[in-house]
Amino acid sequence: MKDRSPCTDVCQFDPVKKWCVGCGRTVDEIRAWRKLTPFRKTALANELRLRLRRLSKA
Repeated sequence: MKDRSPCTDVCQFDPVKKWCVGCGRTVDEIRAWRKLTPFRKTALANELRLRLRRLSKA
């Protein structure tokens, strides 16, 4: 996984799930991104794919 942020410059939050509809992260995850270990970034990136699928089905 690259060290780059998964941000897509959409920055709109789902009112129910509290996830960004562009990247799938929470506000806390966005703030913490730079401090996460490479392992945690990879794990989060995998989780984001699932979240974005859930948001698209809603």
